[in-house]
Amino acid sequence: MAARDMLVSSASLASYTAALQVLFRGMTFLLNAFTLRYVSKEIIGLVNVRLTLLYSTIIFLAREAFRKACLSGGAEQNWTQIINLLWLTVPLGMLWAVLLSWVWLRLLQVPDPALLPHYEAAVVLFSLSAVVELLVEPLCVLAQAHMCVKLKVISESLSMVTKCVLTVVLVMVVPQWGLFIFSLAQLVYAVFLLISYVLYFVTFIGSHEAQKNSFPLTRVIDLLPKSINDQTILDWKLAALTWSFYKQSFLKQVLTEGERYVMTFLNVLNFGDQGVYDIVNNLGSLVARFVFLPIEESFYIFFAKVLERGKGSVMQKQEDVDLAAGVLEVLLRLVLLIGLSVTVFGYSYSQLALDIYGGSLLSSGSGPTLLRCYCLYVLLLATNGVTECFTFAAMSKEEVDRYNFIMLVLSISFLCISYFLTWWHGAVGFILANCMNMGLRIAHSVHYIACYFKLSSNRPLLALRPSWRLLLVYLGCGIITVLSEETLCCAKGWLYRLLHIAIGAGCFVTLLLIVFFTETRLVHFIRTQFLSGYKKET
Repeated sequence: MAARDMLVSSASLASYTAALQVLFRGMTFLLNAFTLRYVSKEIIGLVNVRLTLLYSTIIFLAREAFRKACLSGGAEQNWTQIINLLWLTVPLGMLWAVLLSWVWLRLLQVPDPALLPHYEAAVVLFSLSAVVELLVEPLCVLAQAHMCVKLKVISESLSMVTKCVLTVVLVMVVPQWGLFIFSLAQLVYAVFLLISYVLYFVTFIGSHEAQKNSFPLTRVIDLLPKSINDQTILDWKLAALTWSFYKQSFLKQVLTEGERYVMTFLNVLNFGDQGVYDIVNNLGSLVARFVFLPIEESFYIFFAKVLERGKGSVMQKQEDVDLAAGVLEVLLRLVLLIGLSVTVFGYSYSQLALDIYGGSLLSSGSGPTLLRCYCLYVLLLATNGVTECFTFAAMSKEEVDRYNFIMLVLSISFLCISYFLTWWHGAVGFILANCMNMGLRIAHSVHYIACYFKLSSNRPLLALRPSWRLLLVYLGCGIITVLSEETLCCAKGWLYRLLHIAIGAGCFVTLLLIVFFTETRLVHFIRTQFLSGYKKET
């Protein structure tokens, strides 16, 4: 696939993913808000922190390295060897499921059965759900590599909606099941996801559309591992790259879920406080899930396909390097403006958002402060996602290995900082530690990008410098919305709240108009790539 075609496909995937994520996850968001009013914050804390950590750890350690390695490379890849390699995620996931389930059942404190019933069954079912989801991995990577735009988003979103609907029904009908409700819903999610992918590929493989797009498999049985005539069963060069990413995945998981590990293993917060923190964390990360994650996943594929891994900018096709640099610059500008908007407007609307979502359970106490701090973290999260997206796509195997040592240092320092900041300032300490950790990761990626383009005329990092006019607009919006919150929100009734929302909406529309007329290159990119790709797919 040519570089320009890959750009169109990546932009289409990102825009379509973001649009459907908003639609389906918006429904999920509302269903979760309903459930929140019928279960205790202790159950929410145990499910969303401890049990979800078990699930995400198994998934991440079993598949992350394989996914990054197998999505690198061009059209000359041998997909039979890649599929054979990807199927190793299943036995690896089973191994991690058994080991971590034993840790969760034997080494961690078991909650009071009277308050939180069916803990043991929940641990087993969450582990089983992770293994079932790993059965999807070969199909998922195959779909991503060949830009099956709709499959990933529709299957995951529908599975999530099914999970949430089942949770709501069980909470209303059999609330005494406790943790069993959430673990059963998680297993249904994984099974639904597996069925969706299998049905799609059974229908797609061998079809006219597959032949038209030069899809590498011709029979459904080719999705299963098998031997190859006159070739090794695995691509050992790709396996070595996978091992490099795998060593890194341990450290990245600690950095990604560090606060949950600290809460789970060091007991710095009780289950109730963990529940409030996790709800705020999920609410604050909506933009990251809706916008930043689709961009990061889609354009990692773009950079990995357009650039040759491990080669500097002067050793590659100048046209491809210029294209990659231009795309990186626009993406950095886009996520920077989104992150600044979340930070500025999130500060003044955190308490109102929590009150609407969860009532006084969230809007009183430490909830608003947590969400305000998280809005600052979103700005750093946005920048880190795109910079690491490019960095990991361009690094050689040796550079990935060297970065593993940096990740080790970051992991150890992050855990220590998290523990002491939490001891000093409660749950806010977790967010502050995340901000420090994310800042260090951004610094490393920025240094790598600067060195990568040092001998080139491209300077994509200049996108991280917003104009002084734009900064003044953000400052003005921040001052107006803060004064509006102090005057109108949030204990004076819904009429005043609506007026507060209207003032924020007016400021936001003004900001959008100024961005539209000043950030012409960004607007052109969104029009020609994101929106045009979305129209073609729909």
